[in-house]
Amino acid sequence: MRVSLSLLPLFLLGTFAIPSSLLQRRNDTIPPFFLLAGDSTTATQSADGGGWGDGFINTTLFNGARGINYGHDGATTVSYRSGGYWATVLEKVQEYKSDYRTFVTIQFGDNDQKPAANITVPEYTGNLEQFVHDVRNAGGTPILVTPLSRRDYDNSTGTPTIILNLEDQRNATIVAAERTDAAWIDLNKASTDYLNAIGPADAYTYNLDADDYTHINVEGSQVFGGMVAALIDQIFPELKNDGYLEVYPNLLTALEEGEYYWP
Repeated sequence: MRVSLSLLPLFLLGTFAIPSSLLQRRNDTIPPFFLLAGDSTTATQSADGGGWGDGFINTTLFNGARGINYGHDGATTVSYRSGGYWATVLEKVQEYKSDYRTFVTIQFGDNDQKPAANITVPEYTGNLEQFVHDVRNAGGTPILVTPLSRRDYDNSTGTPTIILNLEDQRNATIVAAERTDAAWIDLNKASTDYLNAIGPADAYTYNLDADDYTHINVEGSQVFGGMVAALIDQIFPELKNDGYLEVYPNLLTALEEGEYYWP
């Protein structure tokens, strides 16, 4: 079920949905604890990759809100479970749920789509649905996140435009959310719109390495981590209202207006 989009910032339009079971605002004021599950586009910056997770944790959480980044380089929805990373996330939900309102963000797709992974789109969708059920059974709140856009541009028309090479995984993530009545944010669309607005020259300044158009550096992590926080604020406005989840004003303005931002 979607909420009204008429008052949302331009680059956040149509990029989230809240399930009917969460439409009533929660009255509890305990701080949130965010556990970030995903691949390298969520993970800590390193020689092998980097994502939005650290920027989200280090720059948008306040007033006792906390988070841990469990993004893992090279992970798929299959290897994340078989490698034991998912079990760790669920153990942490159990550990923190008595003292915090525990959320688990779930973002995969970058590696699931690769032929070597041998994961079909229906299998990917089902794996996400199972993640949602697991989080709920552990006592947490799942948030499905569509994959962060790669910074690959098509210049064939004379106007550089982001290539939508994660569209199947984006759509599958939304389907998984709708089937399970889970909250979701469309980071893929929001990041694509922003990257189209600022153009390749500015977009490439977020590259982890000069020729890496998938992973992001520390500054990029702050920008796209702030984007994730802004999207979550639209689903759970009480987090913003209670001062737990906030985006730097200058960054939020840049995201709203499609202007390049460098921390």
